[in-house]
Amino acid sequence: MEAHGSMITHLLSQVKIGMDLTKVVLPTFILERRSLLEMYADYFAHPDLFIKISDLDDPRDRIVQVCRWYMSAYHAGRKSAVAKKPYNPILGEVFQCHWDIPGISQDAQEVRDGPVPWCRRDQLTFLAEQVSHHPPISAFYAEHYNKKITFAAHVWTKSKFLGLSIGVHNIGEGVVTLVDRSEEYIVTFPNGYGRSILTVPWIELGGSVEIKCPQSGYYANVEFLTKPFYGGKRNRVSAEVYAPSEKKPFVSITGEWSGLMEAKWHDKNKTEVFVDVNRIPIFKRQVRPIVEQDEYESRRVWKEVTAGLK
Repeated sequence: MEAHGSMITHLLSQVKIGMDLTKVVLPTFILERRSLLEMYADYFAHPDLFIKISDLDDPRDRIVQVCRWYMSAYHAGRKSAVAKKPYNPILGEVFQCHWDIPGISQDAQEVRDGPVPWCRRDQLTFLAEQVSHHPPISAFYAEHYNKKITFAAHVWTKSKFLGLSIGVHNIGEGVVTLVDRSEEYIVTFPNGYGRSILTVPWIELGGSVEIKCPQSGYYANVEFLTKPFYGGKRNRVSAEVYAPSEKKPFVSITGEWSGLMEAKWHDKNKTEVFVDVNRIPIFKRQVRPIVEQDEYESRRVWKEVTAGLK
């Protein structure tokens, strides 16, 4: 622990508040042993919540389900008690995976022209690529062929030193597309913060997120709340969901993105569990063995580094 502390102190001596950390070499003990591209796959740790969006016939139900999936998407990759930083992807690096989802119709036919060509029509597939190095921009895409639902996103990660913490600004947006309904849901991303970097680092999310459907007019405002300096809880989140042209939300959601969230339905005057992420299953992503991966696939690219960190 003393060695870690001295290394952090040495690191801090090289940086200034507001400095871009893109080119700063970090000590190995704070690395997470996976690429940032693989981390983006965490958005689909609950693929059943994602594909359910396409099953709902009412646009009001669909915007609520988009919020349920999105607000449940951040806890799966942040289970560690100590904050870790994923590897910075190299230009052209890719990560591919898929999920099997129980309870949906089986379809053994492969999607040869899909993002992951060895996968079947009944699987959720995912592909991420580092498309720019300066600035660092990642693009990722997921689709379920049979459910006719896709998600496409681009994110520029801009990190800055903030004194006793590190801030990562996620600049970009993602789009959920329901192909058969010709409908899109545009989402933005919260910022991330590595706190208490001199002692036991931990991660929190902060900032405003907008979710909107231009076709139906439904939209939501989501707030990821940072912990106050004194008191207060970590990982708080709130959201208000609006019908087209309405100034008052029809439902308000409050709770913790790492735990229980509750929904208060204003038109029904009732409160109920919206989602409890600790009571729903995390689906394991399926990744090809490294020996079968192409040269620029993430786990093959970082194989030696990952082995050295064990």
